[in-house]
Parts: sequence; C-alpha cells; structure tokens
Amino acid sequence: MSKKGMLLVGHGSTMPYNQELIETTAAYIRKQNTDFIVKCGFMNMNKPTIKESLEAFRHEPIDALVVVPLFLARGVHIEKDIPGEIGLPEGSRKGSFMLNGKTIPLLYAGPIGSDPLLADLMIKNAQKALSNL
Repeated sequence: MSKKGMLLVGHGSTMPYNQELIETTAAYIRKQNTDFIVKCGFMNMNKPTIKESLEAFRHEPIDALVVVPLFLARGVHIEKDIPGEIGLPEGSRKGSFMLNGKTIPLLYAGPIGSDPLLADLMIKNAQKALSNL
C-alpha cells in the first residue's frame, strides 16, 4: 500500500519556538496517522527549507504529495510565497511533482482558518491562564 507525502510548512524564526512547534506537530501527525510520510520545511531562518524538504521526498514511496502550511490565516505567504517555493502559479492548488522517474499529484492545502477546534484551543489556553489566579 503506498503512502501520501505531507510537507508541513512553517514560517521559521530566529527563536526556537516556531521550529519546535512545527517539528512537534509533525511528530503528532506521524504517530496518529501512518498513511503519511511527514517532513517539515521552513520559509526562512530555519532548516530544512521548503525546497530542501521537497527534494527529500524525491525517493520516498508516495503516490501524492500535499503541502500543508501551519499558518492560521491567508496572507502573502499563503497566497504567493509558498506557492512560488513549490512551483505552483499564484491561485493554484494543484500541480505535479517528479519522483522516482514518475509524476505524482502535488496538492496545496489552505491555512488552518476558522475552525471549532481552534476555538477549543483558545478556551483551553484561557482556562490555563485563569488557573493562575
């Protein structure tokens, strides 16, 4: 059974927290869903870069690759920068990716956006802060 590739994209930062968050999230995904081969890539300041991570997928046994930005909302990085890094024209969500001598689908997911799970996380964070009263 072949797997899907997931490139989890983070912004990158001079502070270690962004990279840790992306890598920890990737580890959670790997643990919860063995259907994906998960790699991380960063827009700037951290390694591996998006392009380095794409290159690392070239010899993996996958039949599709999805690029998933770990960003909350649409903005210039989501609409222009990341598509440019993965070789998609602005506004496109589908393309192709060459690996192992064949072409597979390359898909680009949207940002997290509004979601009830995000609201649950904010309530959790508020309750944690209130526990310090």
